[in-house]
Amino acid sequence: MTQLSTKIKLYVGSEVDFNSDVKLQDDSNGQGVYIKEWNLSIAKPTTTQLDALETEAQAKEELQTVLSTRANNYPSIQEQLDMQYWDKVNGTTNWEDAVAKVKADNPKN
Repeated sequence: MTQLSTKIKLYVGSEVDFNSDVKLQDDSNGQGVYIKEWNLSIAKPTTTQLDALETEAQAKEELQTVLSTRANNYPSIQEQLDMQYWDKVNGTTNWEDAVAKVKADNPKN
């Protein structure tokens, strides 16, 4: 099950400020998160409309997980610049190899 916030962003078609545009709430009663306040000029989505976005929202969340994992596994920018310098000096491909490994270990699909 995807996050309600992801489905809302897809429904709206842009970023949403969840402090002012849309306020979500979970009453800890087993019913889950719901829209407490809707302050956008477009109509508040129905549950059916949000449920229809489940597959797209799941794909978006999975992609974000992969991208976050990649970001955490790449060498620091300073290390990458140093690799690029030494690759140019030595005719090596250490930087390309390091980036390719992170991408291969964390595919988008």
